[in-house]
Amino acid sequence: MSIKLTNRIASRLMGRGTSKIRIKKDAYEDASKAITAEDVRTMIKDGKIYAIKEKHNISIRSKITRLKKMKGRKRGIGSRRGTPKARRGIEYKKKVRAQRRVLRKLKSEKVIDNESFKRFYALVKGGTFENKASLISHMKSRGVAISDEKAAELKHI
Repeated sequence: MSIKLTNRIASRLMGRGTSKIRIKKDAYEDASKAITAEDVRTMIKDGKIYAIKEKHNISIRSKITRLKKMKGRKRGIGSRRGTPKARRGIEYKKKVRAQRRVLRKLKSEKVIDNESFKRFYALVKGGTFENKASLISHMKSRGVAISDEKAAELKHI
C-alpha cells in the first residue's frame, strides 16, 4: 500500500494532523507494507513513526496573566463573565447523569412505569433535585414503592 495510508492511520492513532507525522527513512519499506492499524501501532511503538512536538507559542502577556490568575489575582467581580453556576463547570452534568442512572435502574427493574419515568426524567432535566437522595425521597413521597435497602443501594450506583 502507499505511505499516505500509513500516514493517515498514524495521524488518527496519535491524534495529530497528517502534516505532523514523520516516518524514518529506513522504515519507508515497512510503512508501505503496513495495511492495518495494528501494523502502524507497532511501528509507532518501535519508534519508526513519530509525531513532531507541538509548538506552544504563547505571548508573554498571556503568560503573565496566567501566572497572576494562578496566584489568585484578576478573579474579582469585574473580571467575571457568566453566572456562578456556569463558572463552576461540570457539576450539572455529573449530577444529572447520576440521577438519570437511578431512573434507568428503577425502570429496568419495573419499580416505575414508563409514564412516571418520563415525569421524573423531565424534573431531573429541569434541575429540580439537588442530588440522588432528594430524587429518591421525592419519588417516595409521590407513592413509588422503594424500600430503605433499595434506596441505600441506589445512592451508590
